[in-house]
Amino acid sequence: MSIETRTVERSPLAAALWGAALLAVALFAVPWFLWRSDAVAYGLPVWLWWHIGWMLLASAVFYAFGRYAWGLGVEPRDDGVEP
Repeated sequence: MSIETRTVERSPLAAALWGAALLAVALFAVPWFLWRSDAVAYGLPVWLWWHIGWMLLASAVFYAFGRYAWGLGVEPRDDGVEP
């Protein structure tokens, strides 16, 4: 059984964009702007809907990162030994 591997683009722009995406996922995970809001949609508080939607988005971002950019910023060993 072989595992498909991909070459990671090691450009500084790609690293910056993935870093910004992962920072945004962490930053907006807690809906600060919805605190003290009594708004309800479909029987649940709006902040809970935000959390559900955000976790779906975060899952998609982490899946894409794992598929296309896993290992970004990880430098190969200089001694030539495989880990």
